[in-house]
Amino acid sequence: MGNNHLAPLPSVAYGVVLLAAAIAYWLLQRRIIAADGSESVLRHALGVDWKGKLSPVLYLAGIGATLVDARLGQALYALVALLWLIPDRRIEHELEH
Repeated sequence: MGNNHLAPLPSVAYGVVLLAAAIAYWLLQRRIIAADGSESVLRHALGVDWKGKLSPVLYLAGIGATLVDARLGQALYALVALLWLIPDRRIEHELEH
């Protein structure tokens, strides 16, 4: 966001880029699962995938919140980043079995 730390438009644009990345991640998962078929190891490993579903929702909320206060929107973007710092061992655990 450069020199426009709390300007709403760059913060909204950043949120849109983050949302696009989350959608691309979801699409990639769906394509891999479709290619593997109904018995996909990835599908079984992902299960509910709460982080994958919650992230786009928080990005949308962040985009909306940025229009009210840029700091609030940026805090939501940071929250998603912190969620993804938590190690996710589902795929590793599934491959061991």
